Amino acid sequence: MKTLLVVLGPTGVGKTSLCLELAERYDTPIINADSRQIFKEIPIGTAAPTLEQQRRVKHYFVGSHNIDDYYNASMFENDVIDLLEVIFKDKDKVIMSGGSMMYIDAVCNGIDDIPSVDNSVRKQMQQKYEKEGLDAIMKELETLDPEYALIVDRKNHKRVIHALEICLSTGNTYTSFRKNVKKTRNFNILKIGLNRNREELYERIDRRVDKMFEEGLLEEAKGVYPLKQLNSLNTVGYKELFDYLDGKFSLEEAIFKIKCNTHKYCRKQLTWFKHDQNIHWFSPDDINGIVNLIDSL
Repeated sequence: MKTLLVVLGPTGVGKTSLCLELAERYDTPIINADSRQIFKEIPIGTAAPTLEQQRRVKHYFVGSHNIDDYYNASMFENDVIDLLEVIFKDKDKVIMSGGSMMYIDAVCNGIDDIPSVDNSVRKQMQQKYEKEGLDAIMKELETLDPEYALIVDRKNHKRVIHALEICLSTGNTYTSFRKNVKKTRNFNILKIGLNRNREELYERIDRRVDKMFEEGLLEEAKGVYPLKQLNSLNTVGYKELFDYLDGKFSLEEAIFKIKCNTHKYCRKQLTWFKHDQNIHWFSPDDINGIVNLIDSL
C-alpha cells in the first residue's frame, strides 16, 4: 500500500536536511506542511527551502502563494489529497514535512469542511479587532454562537475571530460546521517525529535567527511592512520587526524577542505533537534508525 511519510517536529530541529536525504534515498518529492513557507514574499523569515535544495528534490507548497492570498488548513487538506492521488501513481512513498500542527492534522486526520470567509468580512473583523480589541469580538461571538463561545480559547484571538468570521459569512454558527469526524485515507501514514535536547535546540534556533539577519531578514520585513495587518504576517519574526519599525524598541531587543518567542513556539509545537501516540520519535542524526523503520513497513 502507498505510504505517506510525515516528518514533523519543532522549528529548527533539522527536518529539512533529513527530508532531503530521505527524498533522495526513496526517489520521492517533498510536500511542505508549513503554513508560512507557502508565501513567496517571505522565504528568509520562514526558513523556506532554498532554491538549491529545491533543485535537489522537487518540493510542493513552497513559495506557491502570494502573501495576500487566503489559505487555510482545510484548503491545504484538499490540495494535498488531490496531489497525493497523482504522485502515488508513480511513487510508493511520499514525504510530507513541516511544523504546522493544523496542516499536518488536516492531511492525516481530516478537518471539518469549514466554508471560506468572505474577504470583506475578514477585513471588517480585522478592523474591529484593531479598534475595539478581542473583548468586543468575543461578545459578538457569544451572541451569534454561544455554544462555541463556551469552549473556545479566549486568549487565542485567531480562533475567536475566525469563528465570528464564519458566523457572519454564512449566517450559521461556527459550531454547526464542527463535526470532528476522523476521515479515512486510502494510504498508510507513518509519522516520524524529530527532537533534540532542549538546550541544543534553542542554540540551533538562535544561530538560525542570526543567520536570517545575515541573509536579509530586516530588509524582507521592511518590504512587507505595508501589509503588516495580514494574518499571514502575524507570526514570529515579523511581528517583532514590525514593532521595531514602529519605534517600540531597538533592533537588538527585536532580535532577542524573536529568539525568545521562537523558543516559546517550539515548546508549543512539542506539546501539541506529544499528544499524538502514533509518532515515532528519533534524533535527527539517527538516519539509520529512521530508514530501518521505513523499510520495515
